[in-house]
Amino acid sequence: MDLTLWQYQFRIIMLGDSTVGKSSLLRRYTEDSFLESINQTVGVDFYVHFLEVEPGVRVKLQFWDTAGQERFRSVTRSYYRNSVGGMLVFDMTNRASFDHIREWHAEVCEWLQPHKVLFILVGQKSDRDAHSERVVSREEAEKLAGQLGMAYVEASAKTGQNVREAFELLTRWVYQGLLTGEVALQEGWDGVRCALPQTLRLQRASIYQPCTAPQNSKKCCD
Repeated sequence: MDLTLWQYQFRIIMLGDSTVGKSSLLRRYTEDSFLESINQTVGVDFYVHFLEVEPGVRVKLQFWDTAGQERFRSVTRSYYRNSVGGMLVFDMTNRASFDHIREWHAEVCEWLQPHKVLFILVGQKSDRDAHSERVVSREEAEKLAGQLGMAYVEASAKTGQNVREAFELLTRWVYQGLLTGEVALQEGWDGVRCALPQTLRLQRASIYQPCTAPQNSKKCCD
């Protein structure tokens, strides 16, 4: 493996209403820890994690954890444009947080132009499903994800269920898009940074065999 710490850097933005568990998901993924009580994000917090997406290719994931409160929206909007991936999160026990997903998606799509962001939808707090607390069914969440052109994952920051899978799905989807040309490196845009020589990038793209992508996925805000 190359001696550099990473070959690609992806910037991922966390989106959704306040208290849905965005910070808890990130803490579970990056630190494998969970706090029952966590302070609400003020503005934007940053997390970093590394993932080897294929032998010899290490991605530095830079997560932007945005505040869900409306009063911070002017701050968080400035971070949309330099993101290549977006995780839309709602609380399965909070109907309003699910109903607001379309608004979050539409807002990001409007602000990121002309750039594209690849999204996944995450239903948080799946550990409460057994206690009959959920108010959003899997069927309607999957329907919304299909309409918006993205995959859907149910996860729990508390138990760790599907947390790693959700983040890795989004990361590998961005990586596929980069290799197939659906995501392009652009000067002045920091959604993706690359430390690989151009010749090596072309070689990887020529031998790339795409894996199964989420069904009915448009992969962006088209």
